[in-house]
Amino acid sequence: MKIQKYLFKALLTPEGWLEQAVVTVDSLGKIESIKEYIADETIDERVEGYALPSFQNAHSHAFQYAMAGLAEYHEGQTDDFWSWRNAMYDLALRVSPEQLEAIATQLYAQMACMGYTAVAEFHYLHHQHNGKPFENTSEMGQSLMRAAQRAGLHLTLIPILYQQGGIHQPPNEKQRRFIHAEIEDFFTLIESSKQASSTFERVNIGIGAHSIRAVNLENLRRLVAYRLPNQAFHIHIAEQLKEVEDAQRNLKQRPVEWLFSNIEIDQHFHLVHATHITAKEMEMILTSRANVVICPSTEANLGDGIFPFNAFYAKNGNWSIGTDSHIGLNHLEELRWLDYGQRLIHHQRTSFIHQVQPDGAQNALISSWKGGRNAMGLSSAHFFEIGDYFDAVVIDTSEPLVATTSLKHLCNTVLYAQNQSMIYGTISAGKWIVKQGKHQHAESIKKNFVETIHKMANR
Repeated sequence: MKIQKYLFKALLTPEGWLEQAVVTVDSLGKIESIKEYIADETIDERVEGYALPSFQNAHSHAFQYAMAGLAEYHEGQTDDFWSWRNAMYDLALRVSPEQLEAIATQLYAQMACMGYTAVAEFHYLHHQHNGKPFENTSEMGQSLMRAAQRAGLHLTLIPILYQQGGIHQPPNEKQRRFIHAEIEDFFTLIESSKQASSTFERVNIGIGAHSIRAVNLENLRRLVAYRLPNQAFHIHIAEQLKEVEDAQRNLKQRPVEWLFSNIEIDQHFHLVHATHITAKEMEMILTSRANVVICPSTEANLGDGIFPFNAFYAKNGNWSIGTDSHIGLNHLEELRWLDYGQRLIHHQRTSFIHQVQPDGAQNALISSWKGGRNAMGLSSAHFFEIGDYFDAVVIDTSEPLVATTSLKHLCNTVLYAQNQSMIYGTISAGKWIVKQGKHQHAESIKKNFVETIHKMANR
């Protein structure tokens, strides 16, 4: 890729909107400069769009995209998270490495169309159908790496340790593809994943445990000790009331309280969901500077509950957004779910407001970007930083509401009054991967996905 100069109608910077913004991108797709357009300056591409920092997806289970919408047929019986989980296990037992690649590629391409350029993949589908390791231990993870490369996304692959079926309970038969009975075997998987990632562009490796119910304390401590300095560590926690009750009964503490009592938590920990926490547990998270990964559409779909976001945000808590089971993929919708849930509880309309910045939508977009980068293990001082990759979601200036809105109200119009249709395209590492709403490899990716799902016959 040659050096490229883009001219945007405006670009959001940490200091506010820069009109007639010229972005110079080097041959690697990294930003050389951002400045205001000078008359008669040579430009490679004039873009009738507004450039925002691209969206970061902090929590994904790619294989679950194949069952999106299939767990809603209840036949009259009571349905909850635990019955949904059983259906998810049935799917997990079917997926081959080739099928996972096709599913993930379609998913990641669809994310790109929604403005995402990065995804943190919480990956625990490790083994063959019979539960035995693949000859290439990171076979399934490499399927995800290839999928992200094809779709044009940055991937943070997070291999997940999974050993128990519940607190002090052996794994059940349907979990056999997830399980590493010996933690040393999991460390082998981590090293294999690291080696494989070095052959891909824009892939890095995180680390994590599925939950406190899936890993015992001794191995959780060994896992935390094994991680590299500053490496992102992810763990599901306090998602469901039953999980809280099980922890209180078996561990004599609530999940977050137990975790903080036994593990030294810092700013590199990402607590996924943390839905059911007390004020005391919230203070533990805030004091440690740990992060909460919130997945509003999945949490709503599964009946998890509502994270106490307003109180957490008011105290400058660190947070990010994930799409988890992919029942929803629209980042703007996830932010609206997060905000509207709080409005309905508190009867106020100020979820994302800071005293120093009255633009709630701009706060939401910037905060979720920063939290998402942290979840990837890709911390940056600010977005559109010189020397970093140029990753942007471009808003179509011809959309009626966008075309008639001042820059003062643009972020709020985009977040609260628009949908995917106003996204003109997505730039990843300095090049278009989605333009005029269509992914560059849309047809071949779709064809492979449709053929794969038809062969799986699960829908």
